[in-house]
Amino acid sequence: MKRLYVSANRHHIVDESGAGVFLLGDTAWELFHRLTLDDAAHYLDTRQRQGFNLVLAAALPELDFDTPNMQGDLPLIDLDPLQPNPRYFAHIDAVIDLAAARGIYVGVLPTWGDKVDKVWGRGPVILTPRNAEAYGVLLARRWRDRDHLVYVLGGDRNPVGSDRDTSAVWRAMARGIRQVVGGDALIAYHPQGGRGSSLWFHHDDWLDFHLWQSGHMAPDAPIWDWVTADYTRAAHKPVMDGEPNYEDHPINPFTRAWTDEYGRFTDHDVRKQAYRAAFAGACGHVYGHHSVWQFYDETRAPVNFPDPAWRQAIVRPGAEQIGHLRTLMQARSIFDRIPDQTIILSDVGTGSDHIRACRADAGHYALVYVPTPDTRVEIDLPCLTGQTVRAAWFDPRCGTTTPIDVVPTDAPAPFVTPSSAPDWVLMLDAV
Repeated sequence: MKRLYVSANRHHIVDESGAGVFLLGDTAWELFHRLTLDDAAHYLDTRQRQGFNLVLAAALPELDFDTPNMQGDLPLIDLDPLQPNPRYFAHIDAVIDLAAARGIYVGVLPTWGDKVDKVWGRGPVILTPRNAEAYGVLLARRWRDRDHLVYVLGGDRNPVGSDRDTSAVWRAMARGIRQVVGGDALIAYHPQGGRGSSLWFHHDDWLDFHLWQSGHMAPDAPIWDWVTADYTRAAHKPVMDGEPNYEDHPINPFTRAWTDEYGRFTDHDVRKQAYRAAFAGACGHVYGHHSVWQFYDETRAPVNFPDPAWRQAIVRPGAEQIGHLRTLMQARSIFDRIPDQTIILSDVGTGSDHIRACRADAGHYALVYVPTPDTRVEIDLPCLTGQTVRAAWFDPRCGTTTPIDVVPTDAPAPFVTPSSAPDWVLMLDAV
């Protein structure tokens, strides 16, 4: 596979040939620890078919850290991060290679965050500023010849809290990785919900692109605003939502005694966050399912009411649909795509109704995501090039396109989303 780099305009990701890549990821945090090699192959086969090109998984996992993996091995010898268990890491190597064979990049978390900063979970805290750099060197040397790795530090932890600061650990780990790979591997940082890595590491040279976690507290977290804030920063870096609302995740089970009446995030919730983040300028998007990240089945203790088991969850509607976003974003030129709300002359709405637009910088296409049916949007067509545009509706549930008309660009024009589905993308292409 081709290594990934940051584009020259520092808004996108490219491979070593210079081709633009829209990263579409899946949070498979416990992939290395909880699956056999055959199960991992089945999972990766499914994600490949669905259009994913990135999966994220933790080398030192959060769950069952003191329980052997499916091959009977623990991650470390004597809980020492500088003594990785050869058999355990050989299994990780094998899973990483399965992904490469399917054209899927792997976002490797050297550790889940509780091994640096417990806060919640089980720990143990075993990584410190004294050993984190050596651990980074150890992993980077192990995988230096695998071109398809992205390193993701953090593991659901903010580096700075009200009474703690673990940023020195993460910086040391990044320093160790960089000593080995130089600039030939991307590094990101995965924070807690409602936060982005730009809050702490924007000016750190080791960090290549920003991750946000829009999280699982409520539908319609304003990820479009957070992406915009990073997109427009001085000395900007690419940005994406690294952990949005997971499909079928209970809505906020953290601050209340959750019951079914509070509901779960739906495939529509998943699509809304994905398309609005992408159209706001994100370089990719990470999908997740609540049963899949933990690879839940009847043999596992459930974490926050997962349903269904992972083998059924990997084919839930949102997982089957999200690949259409990557197809749409890569079907047009990537490097000149810019977010632009000014082409929407009507009300852009708020919360669940919020509408988002992007276009080519030169104006030869525009895309407008409308999260509601029977909704009128007025578009400033004179801002597009050419005398006419071909207008069509793109259905993000199935990826089909329904032509509307060829419309002159001499005046603004209204469009009304069909009533037959909950959300639509208006596609406008100069002819």
